[in-house]
This record gives sequence, structure tokens and C-alpha cells, in this order.
Amino acid sequence: MKSAMTGIKSTLFVCLHCVLQYVASREVTVPAGPLYRVAGFSLSVPCAVSGYEGSSTQDFEWFLYRDDAGDKSLGVVSTKDKGFPYVPYQARVRNGEVRVDRDSGDRARLVMQRLRADDQGKYECYTPSTDTTYQGSYSGSVVVKVIPDTLRISYSRSLTGQPLPEGAELTLMCSASIRSEQLTHLSVTFGKRGGQAGSGGRTGPELSTVREIISIDKLLGVVPGRAYKKRYDDGDITLEKRNAEDGQDQYIMKMKVLQPNDTGAYFCEAAQWIRDPDKSWQKIAHRTLDMGNLTVKQLSESLSVTSSPQGEVTLQVGSPLLLTCEVNGLPSDVNSGLQVQWMKRGSAGGELIGSGGVEVEVARMSPDGVVSWGDDVSRASGGSMEKVADARYSLKLFSARPSDSGVYRCVVSVYAGRRIPAPSTPATLTQRSEGVAVNLKTKDVVVSAEAQLARGPLLKRGSTITILCTATITTTGPAQAQVQWLRWPIPEPQINSAKSPAPEPTAPPPEPKLVATVRYDGVVEIYVNGSEVSVDRLSAVSYRLRVHAATVEDQGMYACHAEAWGQDPHGGWYDSGVKAESNAVTVYLYARVADLLLIPLVVGVSSALLVGVVIIATVTCCFMKRLAKQRVRR
Repeated sequence: MKSAMTGIKSTLFVCLHCVLQYVASREVTVPAGPLYRVAGFSLSVPCAVSGYEGSSTQDFEWFLYRDDAGDKSLGVVSTKDKGFPYVPYQARVRNGEVRVDRDSGDRARLVMQRLRADDQGKYECYTPSTDTTYQGSYSGSVVVKVIPDTLRISYSRSLTGQPLPEGAELTLMCSASIRSEQLTHLSVTFGKRGGQAGSGGRTGPELSTVREIISIDKLLGVVPGRAYKKRYDDGDITLEKRNAEDGQDQYIMKMKVLQPNDTGAYFCEAAQWIRDPDKSWQKIAHRTLDMGNLTVKQLSESLSVTSSPQGEVTLQVGSPLLLTCEVNGLPSDVNSGLQVQWMKRGSAGGELIGSGGVEVEVARMSPDGVVSWGDDVSRASGGSMEKVADARYSLKLFSARPSDSGVYRCVVSVYAGRRIPAPSTPATLTQRSEGVAVNLKTKDVVVSAEAQLARGPLLKRGSTITILCTATITTTGPAQAQVQWLRWPIPEPQINSAKSPAPEPTAPPPEPKLVATVRYDGVVEIYVNGSEVSVDRLSAVSYRLRVHAATVEDQGMYACHAEAWGQDPHGGWYDSGVKAESNAVTVYLYARVADLLLIPLVVGVSSALLVGVVIIATVTCCFMKRLAKQRVRR
């Protein structure tokens, strides 16, 4: 029994020793074959060793067994022995065409540039032993097949180097084909060297870079370059494949809107791909064809915007105002969209006309020809904006008003290569014309205004407040007054103590409240108290404001403002800009008689109660004292 147990333990020990030896044994790994590569192009075969003892940096030796040499091997290259290569490979090893590149201490790859037909065969990767005992595998083999080079690439038209304008369209066509007995795929890439790539930025210092613009990959998918993805998504860059009768497929790239950073040297690259037995894709051949240089001329170098008439224009009120905007330097072969705006700064009555204030939009025409008007929408019926010729636009105000005075500029935004741009598309370039100062001669107008309270009894709460306003206009030609009534609160009286002779700073007066308006055309507008306020015109120069059933809130200082409106020869009314402010009248409401009678009544009742309380308190006090004395006597 004891001998049987001893035999079992010995057997287990031997098995365990074998397993440990197997786990720790050397193993050399190379890719599964066969590997198909193209003559004239490179071969790269990785080799890795594991489970070894000794140094972490292992040596590698490569042998070739040619198909027609049987078991005879040729030494190709070694990391250990410089004299290892056989005669057919000695020169190629010396010039670096055949070499071993290390990925790490125990990983290296055989690299052979410009494969030859006689490089076909079985390659063995051998790793000299560094182990204490010789066990495991020390080499691995892979079959390499060298196939003919059938990749062809050509183009029909190259770039001449002549500048193309910004916004122009560029079309490049490249033809490519492969004819192979193996299942290989073709990819085609268009790229550019030099300049900068981006989605719309201006050019800066030129960078020597190579960028892929767009390609059709090995699986026939269209893939834009990283720097061109946005332009591809916007539809500005496309790539199309067309089948040709001669077997060479045509690949057509279009850049619909050239940008300044598209300047550079363009090329087309065709590549042949194969899928190895390990399912990885390998590029086995490629050719690049230079298609010429492209220079993109920036639009800012040629564009100019002018407006006419130039300088200063003086017109009579009511005369038509005609301004013209002309855009020069647009490339004739680029279909660009234009947005044209007329902007104005300054207005009638300004001391420095056009030199200050906010610039406002008068009118604009969008690239699709739609006209819109700015803040003064009434101009839509009193003016027009038209495209009178290519790149020539006009603004016409049929009857100029004093408020039309100012400095006008034409602002043009160009969308190069985009006839109708999307709303989110930024303009390629925006330029402004020189200013045109427009002055309008107005008739001599004098306006005066006077306010007064109507004669009548003392104003009390509930009375009707009547304020008269006399507004006169002295001028030639038809004119009307537009009258406004305004109200301020009565200011608080300022009381200064004798000890503080210096007056204390006061708060700024409050803004007036608009009560009512009689417009130049007779229309009345009420702003406060609704139906309890009425306005009427008593004569050509006299206007009346009445506040019915007045309350304490209607107290205040009232004034009227008169504004002169004139009539132009076409019958249209305009604000002359001449105004006058009347004196202020103070309205104070006294208490009514009924309110005055209520005061003594309230005072009387209060006094009677007080007297009663005093009497009761006095009587009670005396009665209690007498009662106390009587109790003491008893």
C-alpha cells in the first residue's frame, strides 16, 4: 500500500514538472499566412518571443526559403551578426533597404523595401536561445506571396497656378484602377500641402503641412479630413465616384466655395488594400499624383463699395432723396449673394450732424431680393429700395423730411459663392462706403405756447380743472400744431434752518406724466384717467384740457408743449423739429364745504367725550374721599 502511494506521488510530481516546463517554455509568434504583398512596395512582418529566460533584449534572425529552393535557406538579416546576410541580401542590408526594426526588447519586425519577385517564399523568424535548458519553439514561419503591381492613377486636368477668386468652385478629377487576382480594395484620397486648412478663418503664416481633404476609403465610404469635416457637412466639399468604360474609375472632388486658406499644392493618392488572414487591413501599394498649385485671391483685395452723390447733399423739405450704392471688384465668374444696407447716423437738429449718436438702419435688401425697413417703418410707403443693375442699388425717399437729415452709408455683405446663403452662414466680407451728408432746408418756423387756468370759482376736490393752451406757429405755407399736456407733482417747499445757511442738495425733479395729446391731424389721445379727461380745440390757436371730477392725484403743475408740423408739396405732413414749451400753471384743490363742516363736528364730539370723562373722574374721586371720612368717624 505504501509503495503504491509512493508511485502515485512520483507520477504527479513528474506531470507537474512537465506542466511547469510547458508553461515556461519559449514561444515565437509571427502572423498567419499567406501574406500577399505587391512588388516594388514594402513588406513588414512582426515577430515576438515569449516565455524566455535571460536578457529581456532578445536577438532575431530571419531566413528565407524560396519556392524553387526546396529546404535550402538564405540568411536575410540578423540583429546579432552583421555578417549573417547571404550574398543576395548583403547590399540591401547595408543600404537599409532590408533591416530589423525593434518594437521592444522581445518584439521586432522584418522590413523589406521595394519587394522583388524573388523575395517570395517562406520566412522564418529564429530567436537564438538564452535559456538554461533547451525547450519550446525557437522559430516561427510565414509564407509571403509577391504579386504584380497593377495600381494605376492619372488625371485629366491639372492646376495651372493661375489665381482663382475667393468663392469660386474648384473641380479636380483623378482616375485610378487595380487588376489583381487576389481580392483587393482601392481607396482614393485628395489632399493638399502647404497653407492652412480650416472652416473659414483667414490666412496667417503659411504652414508646411499635408492635409487630407476627402477620400473614398477601402470600404467605399466617403470620409472627410478632420479639418474639412464642417465644410463637408455643410455640403461645400463633395467626392463622387464614376465608373469608366476603360476600367479606370473616375473620382471627382468639388470644393464649391474656395476660401483663402485653400491655397496650396494639391495631390491625389490611390492605395491598394488587402485583408490578411488575421482580419486586419493592410495597405500593400499606393501612388501619389501631384495635380498642381492653387492660389486663392482674397475678395478684400478687389472689393470696393461707393455711394453717390458724394460729399454733401442739401435739399428742400419735401424733395425726393435718391442715393445710389455700387459694388465694384466682384469676380464675374463667382455667383455671390449680396446683402445691401443703408445706415444713417445723426438727424435734424444735431449740432454735429452725423458725428455722434447711434447708427440706425434705414433699409436693407437681402440676397434673395427681399426689402425690409428699419426703425421708421412708415418709410415703407414713402420710399423704395431697388436693384437697378448688377451690383448697383438705389435708395429713394419720395418726400424727404427734416428727420431724414444725417450721414448715410451703404454697407455691403458679400457671401462669396453662395447666391442664397443659409441664415446661419456668416458673410465672407463686409465693407462700408464713405458717408453722404444729407441736409434738409426747412422753412423758418416760430412756435410759441402759453398755458393758463380758465377763470372760475375756487377749485375743490370734485371740480373740473380747465387749462387753456395758446399755440401759435409763424411760417410760410401750411402748418399745424401738435399739442401735448404734461403734469409734474407740486415740489415740496425747501426749509433751511438758521444754523445751516448752506442749502442742502435736492433730488432731481421727477419726470412729467403725459396727460393728453392733440395731434396735428386733430386726433386726440388720452393717456391718464381715461374718460375723466377731455380735450378740444376752441380755435385755430386755442386748445383746452379739462379734468372732470378732479381728485387729489390730479393736483400738480401743468404745461403744454407745441410742435410744428409742416406740409410738403406732395401733401404729406412732417415734423419740422421746431418746438415750444409753455409756462407751468399750478393746480391745487381745496377742501369742499361739506368737508369743512365735518371738522368741527369731529372736534366737537371729541371735546364732549373728553369733558365727560373729566367730570366723571372728578365726581368719582370726591365721592370716594367723603365715603372714607364717614367710615373713620364711626
